[in-house]
Amino acid sequence: MIEFFFDCSSPWTYLAFHNIQPVARELGIEVSWRPILVGGIFNSVNPSVYAQREKPVPLKARYMLKDLNDWARSAGLSIKMPPTVFPVNSVKAMRGCIWLGKDMVPFATAVFEAYWGADRDISQDAVLADICKTVGVDAQKFLAGISEHAIKDQLKANTEEVVARGGFGSPTIFLDKTDMYFGNDRLPLIREALLRRKASAA
Repeated sequence: MIEFFFDCSSPWTYLAFHNIQPVARELGIEVSWRPILVGGIFNSVNPSVYAQREKPVPLKARYMLKDLNDWARSAGLSIKMPPTVFPVNSVKAMRGCIWLGKDMVPFATAVFEAYWGADRDISQDAVLADICKTVGVDAQKFLAGISEHAIKDQLKANTEEVVARGGFGSPTIFLDKTDMYFGNDRLPLIREALLRRKASAA
């Protein structure tokens, strides 16, 4: 089992979300998708992210954009930093992923594409309703569902869980509950770890 804790407000998470799916298919391993609110993690255990945004290091920021473009090209994705709204409030989108349950992957993919490809503000109900239509989800039921207390509570619980297990951002990925990996660039290590497990089980 691969546990994938994620928030659609992160471009690196978009890459990992895209890249881990073919690895899971290749190795015949199920992914447990665990929506979180990364802002809650930053507030709790990683406030340095906010300080970095307030006083970025220009050389590092310039390289980060190149690095992101290189990874996006490698994955065959179109990712650009949103010029209008950044960072974005992703709470409704992430509640929506929880509400959709096992059917969340097409919706989450469309949310990533809307924000990181089309500069659409995924905090807005109208944008989320449009995304719902593109993936065949009833927008009215969706908007009602994400306001349910159980959905809000589950998003909070997921976020608190990943922190309790040692996570400090998105994406945080676990193999066998305790083997933690952070970030898109750890995918080769994850694949190697999964191959070792398969070999030892053979």
